[in-house]
Amino acid sequence: MARCRITGKGTRVGNNVSHANNRTKRTFKANIQKIRVVVEGKVQRLQVSTRAIKAGKVQKAARGQHAAWLREQGEQPQA
Repeated sequence: MARCRITGKGTRVGNNVSHANNRTKRTFKANIQKIRVVVEGKVQRLQVSTRAIKAGKVQKAARGQHAAWLREQGEQPQA
């Protein structure tokens, strides 16, 4: 089950309701995206909801940011 690692958003359960008021179970899935984020100075790939991304609760990793961080630590980035 996909769940946001920041906000905890996940799948919710509800009902489809027809014109005849018949109710059948359905699921509402959160809009979860896998993105590269900076966590404690390191780049990680996390499942994050779009609401958390828009709200600025995560800092997206720029391309090459991890390689630059490795160079600062004195390590050689892998190709």
